[in-house]
Amino acid sequence: MKPRIVFMGSPMLARTILAKIASRYPIFGVVTQPDRPAGRGKQITPPPVKLLAKELGCRIIQPEKLRQSENFSQLKEWAPDIILVAAYGQILRQNVLDLPRLGCINVHASLLPRWRGAAPIQAAILHGDPVTGVCIMKMDAGIDTGPVYASREVRIETADNSQTLSEKLAETGGDLLLETLPSILDGTAVPEKQPENGATYASMLKKEDGLLDFTLSADSLFNRIRAFYPWPGAYMLYCGQPLKIHQASLQSGKTGPAGTRFVHAGCPAVMCAEGALLLEVVQPAGKKPMNGRVFLNGARNWEGV
Repeated sequence: MKPRIVFMGSPMLARTILAKIASRYPIFGVVTQPDRPAGRGKQITPPPVKLLAKELGCRIIQPEKLRQSENFSQLKEWAPDIILVAAYGQILRQNVLDLPRLGCINVHASLLPRWRGAAPIQAAILHGDPVTGVCIMKMDAGIDTGPVYASREVRIETADNSQTLSEKLAETGGDLLLETLPSILDGTAVPEKQPENGATYASMLKKEDGLLDFTLSADSLFNRIRAFYPWPGAYMLYCGQPLKIHQASLQSGKTGPAGTRFVHAGCPAVMCAEGALLLEVVQPAGKKPMNGRVFLNGARNWEGV
């Protein structure tokens, strides 16, 4: 008899994992976040997982708060044997964790116990980690503290940002879950307790976290720009307005006070405490992203502080 699988997830990372699992196993139902406003026009947009779930013909629920009794009742009616979770976006309470006979199995985008929490992909880039990875873990009442069935490393390249790294981790996580799931389903897999040594926590990001402080080193700000693309986005203040910085590179050989704006090789650049940043793709307030050279055509007073 095939297991009754319920999947919980919301963003594109979760959609990739759902697609891989659905290629091998029938998905009984999907729990995802509600449709929300997105983009410059604030159009009501369904999460990527919902779109795939509709293609697959799955039952779908989108609770604002899963902990509310009517939402849990719906999940209980589904009577899942196992719940697979990937970037769902809500904390699961004990009644949900206890519901499936095989437990709730999470695909977490870090090498636990490093970067438990809501933003592990961004945290790994932000702190200059050379590698990260994915873990298949059995969820418990803590925040990403449950025992781990399997893990796999993924190298972080200099060109990676949160979007590209998320795509790589989704592919790796989906593959690893497919490899691990048979032994979880037949009861032969035994997860290992996480060590507490080396545990770190990646807090949920806020929009204001993206403001760049040029009294820091160029290396650290370069990591911040990559970590915060596409959300919450890195930015600086220019003429009293936020100037988003989507892509930058390190520039050596220049000296000057931190925060000094200058032009190098036809591109806007800014001095940092150590080194400088060349701004390759920027987005002025109310406009679309543009090449730094194009931006300079309308930024006559760029040079200075």
